[in-house]
Amino acid sequence: MTEVDVFGPLSSLQWVERDRLHANDYNPNKVSEENLELLIQSILTNGWTLPIVVRPDYTIIDGFHRWTVAGREPLLSKLGGKVPVVIVPHDNEADDIFGTITHNRARGTHLLEPMKAIVKRLINEGKTVQEISKQLGMRPEEIFRLSDFSRDEFLAMMTDGVKGYSKAAIYKNV
Repeated sequence: MTEVDVFGPLSSLQWVERDRLHANDYNPNKVSEENLELLIQSILTNGWTLPIVVRPDYTIIDGFHRWTVAGREPLLSKLGGKVPVVIVPHDNEADDIFGTITHNRARGTHLLEPMKAIVKRLINEGKTVQEISKQLGMRPEEIFRLSDFSRDEFLAMMTDGVKGYSKAAIYKNV
């Protein structure tokens, strides 16, 4: 294996027309529609933080889902139809496949206890369940399970500031 210039890909960073890129035919990674919406929310909140990794012919090695959501509104208009790419000139298709899979696997998974600590921290900082739900792509039930609050405490948090509902009506409907 040849020595790789670890700075090389970032030195090729450029914004190109989204339509120049195309998917590879081997990516086993699938993302739910809910997570695509979360990805859009992340880009709108944080900006575009990761370029799409492509071969010189603009076949996507990593970033298929970022490329996908860049074709949807409001991102399509906000980005002017362009996406950031870095070019990785692999020697063969096997290296492309290795790149795709290792990028996917290196992202890891979220562990339960650290996620519980994060939810508690956000709640302690005054973030609402609705805000946490939107920003982290979690349903309120998931936040409840991670929060360690009692059902009544959590319902009170969910309805804090909600107008037009009485506590009795809220508890009756649950």
